[in-house]
Amino acid sequence: MSDFADYWQTLDQNALRLQIDSQRPADVERALTCHQPGITGLMALLSPAAEQYLEPLAEKALQLTRQRFGNTVNFFAPLYLSNLCANDCTYCGFSMSNRIRRKTLDSREIGLECDALRQLGFNQVLLVTGEHQTKVGMDYFRQHLPDIRRRFSSLMMEVQPLQEQEYRELRQLGLDGVLVYQETYHASCYATHHLRGNKQDFLFRLQTPERLGRAGIDKIGLGVLAGLSGHWRTDCLMMGEHLNWLQKHYWRSRFSVAFPRLRPCAGGITPASQMSERQLLQTMCAFRLFSPQTDISLSTRESPVFRDHAIPITVTTASAFSKTTPGGYASDTDALEQFSPDDHRRPEVVAAALQRAGLQPVWKDWEYGFGRESA
Repeated sequence: MSDFADYWQTLDQNALRLQIDSQRPADVERALTCHQPGITGLMALLSPAAEQYLEPLAEKALQLTRQRFGNTVNFFAPLYLSNLCANDCTYCGFSMSNRIRRKTLDSREIGLECDALRQLGFNQVLLVTGEHQTKVGMDYFRQHLPDIRRRFSSLMMEVQPLQEQEYRELRQLGLDGVLVYQETYHASCYATHHLRGNKQDFLFRLQTPERLGRAGIDKIGLGVLAGLSGHWRTDCLMMGEHLNWLQKHYWRSRFSVAFPRLRPCAGGITPASQMSERQLLQTMCAFRLFSPQTDISLSTRESPVFRDHAIPITVTTASAFSKTTPGGYASDTDALEQFSPDDHRRPEVVAAALQRAGLQPVWKDWEYGFGRESA
């Protein structure tokens, strides 16, 4: 098989859903005792049967997290550059059909945002835009990426999927990582929620992590939007399949996973399936056992109480004080936001909570040029 898309087509997601729901306690116990459970073990750990094993699952996840990553949690902040979007997606506040004010930051405004983030202590940022190829595409990134790179030690992006050569170029401009969430691995569900625009191309998005791997991007982030499909457990299992494929074929790159749950936004939808906080923690722990070396990220979509309890167990990368609006750090406005965060605490407050739990917040863990080779 030439790529993951070929393998994806061989997977019967309806059958997988039935297998997940039919897992027994004995299957869960077997997965818990494995040195590193494979896909079959991940299926058991994601199943309804595993919910009664949350405590031993969390204990093993905590042990693995500390063994692999020490007592540290990396801090980052999303920097929203634009809310322009040429897609119509049912679940996103930036959707082109939503009547919100549109804004794209210019050089001066980007500088103000960068200054505000540095004053807050952040040295690692995630650049975020709506998906608009013409107005917020490669020309915009070429213009602004080098200056942003000079201000921060680590730079990631969450923008529209690009071509392999474009990722190679951005890597030379200082890009360290890219997040590209599939949202759902169920093609018909994907089509239901992506109504217009380039994001309708399911396979092009599905193949993006492989273009990133071929381009030599250091860190590749995967994610599913929990609640978009009618069975979040199957989507998470499919992401496990995707992660497993990528780690075998693009082992030079590092990987991260995230499990954002649907949050309120303009024109938002009701989740098709509900993932509770306990189930979210179960899923995060399951992935820690499945892939101990993979970063697990947690955003401010979740509540302060949940974050304070979940981060010490499985999380290695966390955002804090996130503003989901272009210009949100330098000016206090939520009129342009993509979604409404739940944890509004300032970064020093989040850091203090982690320190009380025996963890060390890391504001910088990367120096530009270390390990960087010419493409």
